[in-house]
Amino acid sequence: MKPDLKVGDVVEVLSAEEILATLDERGELDNLPFMPEMLRYCGQKLTVHRVANKLCDTMTRTGMRRMDDAVHLTAARCDGSAHGGCGTACLLYFKTAWLKKSSGQPTTQTIVPERPLLPLLEVNTRKEPGPEGEERFSCQATELLRAAPERLPFRDVSQYVTDIRVGNAGVFSTIRTIFFGLFNRYQRLSRKFPAWLRIRGGMAWGFVKPGPHTGPAPVGITDLQPGELVRIKSRDEIVATLTTKGFNRGLGFEEDMARSCGRTARVTARVERCIDEKTGAMLEMKNPCIALDDIVCDGVYKSNCPRAFIPFWRENWLERIDEPS
Repeated sequence: MKPDLKVGDVVEVLSAEEILATLDERGELDNLPFMPEMLRYCGQKLTVHRVANKLCDTMTRTGMRRMDDAVHLTAARCDGSAHGGCGTACLLYFKTAWLKKSSGQPTTQTIVPERPLLPLLEVNTRKEPGPEGEERFSCQATELLRAAPERLPFRDVSQYVTDIRVGNAGVFSTIRTIFFGLFNRYQRLSRKFPAWLRIRGGMAWGFVKPGPHTGPAPVGITDLQPGELVRIKSRDEIVATLTTKGFNRGLGFEEDMARSCGRTARVTARVERCIDEKTGAMLEMKNPCIALDDIVCDGVYKSNCPRAFIPFWRENWLERIDEPS
């Protein structure tokens, strides 16, 4: 029987052999891969961070998708070790069939992966080569539309009831995200209306304007390193570095990122490569992006999506600051 899980529940990840018994020849359950990076969690006790009842479609931009029988576990992110060193650090999906409810305190020590599963899992980390023979990867992120094929309309109230019931969000935050969703739908419609009927030009809540640059956006290289303390610059300062399409060297600055402007945080990584979710190809960054500790997308503008993406920042969007005395 699959456990009925809520945020904060302690679960034990099943052994590698038990999980293998649930997988098909592609190393998947319900089209969701179990990846080599997940082996180190086998046998460990972890807490449920979020119930993965839905996800935002970042590949085809169709909105929300329904996910069944899956959760995210606290601090269980992909380290990219079996996927070419991808630095996206996605929050991993665990099917409830791979877990059992437990008690006591979460495990603190890392358990050595069990080897018998690796050949099956490793062979399925690759797709067919691309048109020019380039290596392409398969991971949970690239296969999410197969694992969550059903669209979840904004008007489906059951998703918000589930968010509250399982602890993904409180009543206030759920009302807030519904308001933002309704507001943004009006804004999109208002672009067809006379200008006087639009609120701030029809921009989505968060009101991030396009930048001024018609050519390449400016690059700021400050050589930030993991552990350094930075302040995220103001929204206006960051917008000043964007193109008229809202990008800086291919990297977008979105409304949910603007919520973090003015915050201080520590650099956790310089991200130099990441997998393109659409194609599986590895993207090499000419200018490394910066990941920050405890700065994640909280889904406020995306129907309380629980994926908790780690946004990437350009160095000239951040300001190095001194350590507090």
